Amino acid sequence: MFNSTIAPLDIGIVISYFVIVLFIGLWISRKTKTGEELFLGGRSFGWGLVGLSLFASNISSSTIIGLTGAAYTTGIVNSVYEWMSGLPMIIAALIFVPLYLKNQITTIPEFLEKRFDRRSQLFFSFLSIFSTIMIETAGALYAGTLVLQAFFPDLVMWQTAIVLAAIAGIYTAFGGLKAVVYTDAIQAVILIIGCSIMSWIIFGKMDYSWSNVIASVPEGHFSIVRPLDDPGIPWPGLILGVPFLGFWYWSTNQYIVQRILGARSLNDARWGVILAGFLKILPLFIMVFPGAMAISLFPDLPNGDAVFPKMVTELLPTGLVGLVLAGLVSAIMSSVDSALNSSSTLVVIDFIKPNKPNLTEQEIAKYGRITTIVLMVVAALWAPQIQRFTGLWDYLQQMFSIMVPPVAVLFLVGVFYKRGNGDGAFWTLVIGTLGGILAFALNELDVINIHYTIMVGIMVAISTIVFIVVSRMTPPPTNEQLNMLTYNRAHLKEGTVNMPWYANYQYQMVALAALIGVIFIWLW
Repeated sequence: MFNSTIAPLDIGIVISYFVIVLFIGLWISRKTKTGEELFLGGRSFGWGLVGLSLFASNISSSTIIGLTGAAYTTGIVNSVYEWMSGLPMIIAALIFVPLYLKNQITTIPEFLEKRFDRRSQLFFSFLSIFSTIMIETAGALYAGTLVLQAFFPDLVMWQTAIVLAAIAGIYTAFGGLKAVVYTDAIQAVILIIGCSIMSWIIFGKMDYSWSNVIASVPEGHFSIVRPLDDPGIPWPGLILGVPFLGFWYWSTNQYIVQRILGARSLNDARWGVILAGFLKILPLFIMVFPGAMAISLFPDLPNGDAVFPKMVTELLPTGLVGLVLAGLVSAIMSSVDSALNSSSTLVVIDFIKPNKPNLTEQEIAKYGRITTIVLMVVAALWAPQIQRFTGLWDYLQQMFSIMVPPVAVLFLVGVFYKRGNGDGAFWTLVIGTLGGILAFALNELDVINIHYTIMVGIMVAISTIVFIVVSRMTPPPTNEQLNMLTYNRAHLKEGTVNMPWYANYQYQMVALAALIGVIFIWLW
C-alpha cells in the first residue's frame, strides 16, 4: 500500500518547481511574436541548451516508469534504447544535421517534400502527429498520473491527465520552443539530481557492493544479449530492430529534432547532439539499475510500472520525496511541452500554411497556439486508455515499430540512393505502414509470434525493396531534388577547420562511441 500523504516540505518543493517553470515559460512568451520564434526559438540555441533539451525531452516520465518497470520484470536489456542512443546520434551529427540546417527546414516532413514530393510530406507528417500525440504525449501523461496516484490514490486518471496537460500547454502555447528549451534545461538538471540521489540510496540497501547487486537479481538479469525467446529484446532484435528505432527517433522525429533545427549554428547543433549522447548513458545507472535492484526489495509487485513510485514512497525520506517527485513532474512537463510544440509545428507548417500562403508571421503564431491547445486536449483524453496495455514500455515500443521501418528507409536509403524518387517514397510509406499494422495485428491475434524488434528489421528489408523497385520503374528525380538533399562528404569537415581537437565534434564522437563499446562489452 502506497503512502497517501506527503510532508509539507515535499509539497513545497513541488509547488516551487511549478511556479519557477511557469514563470520562465510565461516570461519568455512576452517576446514570442512570430511563427519562427514560436516553432524554432528564432534559431538561437547554443549547444548546451540543445543537448540538455534533447535529454530532458527524451527522458520523460514514461521513460522513467517504463524503463524501471522493464528492468524489474525482464532485466536491463531494454536499457539499450538509452545508452546506445549515442550511435544513431553520431549518424545524425555526421549526415543529417548539416542537410537539415543547410535547407533551412522547419519540419522534418519538409525535407521529404524537397527530396521527394508533397505526398510523402503529408503522409509522414500525419504519422508524426499521430505518434507524438497518441504515443509520446499520452504516454507521458499516463506515466505522470501513475506517479501522482502513488501519493494520492483517490485521483481520477482522466482528470489528472487533463490538469497535467493544461499546465504544460499554457507556457508551450504562448512561449513556443524557446520556453520549451529553457524549461527543459532546468528540468534536465532536476531530473538527474533527483534520480541520482534515489539510486545511491537504493545502492546503499545493497551495502554499496556490486557483488551484492548481482546476487540479488535472477541469473541473466544484467545481460543485454538474450535468447531468441526472451520477452524483452531477443538477440536478433538487438541487431535488426534497436538500431532502426534509434535512428528514426534521433534523426527523423520532429518531437526530438526540432530543437536541433533551432540551433544557432551547425557546430552548436552537432555539439548539442553529442552532449545528449553522453547524457543518455546516465539512465542506465540512475533508472535501470535501481529498477533491477528493486526485485530484492519489493519481490511481489504485480505490475512492473509500479516499481518506481514504490521506491520513491517507501525508500526516500522527507525532502527527497519532493525532489524526486519534482524530477518526475519535470519529466512530464518536458515531454508534454516538446510534443505539443512539435505537433503544432507540423500541423501549421505542413498542412495550414501551404493552403493559406498569405498568412503573416503573427497569424502563423496564432494558428500554432490554437493547435497546441486542441492537441493538448486530445492527448489528455487518450492517456487513460494506455492502462489497457500490459506494460507502458511495450506499448511505446510496439506503437513505434509500426511506423519506423518505411520512414527509416526513406532517410537512410534516400540520402544515398540518388535514383530514389517521389513514387518510390510514397508507396514505401503506404506499403510499409500497412505492413507494420498487419504484422502488429497478427501478433496480437497470435497468428504469428515474432518479436516486434525482429519485425522492424523484416519490415525495413521489405520497405527497402519496395523503395528501390518502384523508384526504378518510374521517372528519376530532378536535379533540384538531389542538390543539397543527398549525402555530401564535404559536409563532414565543415566548421572544423583550425578548430582545437577537443572542440572538434569528430573527436567527441569517437570518445562517445568508445564509451558505448565499453558498456556493451561489460553488459554482454
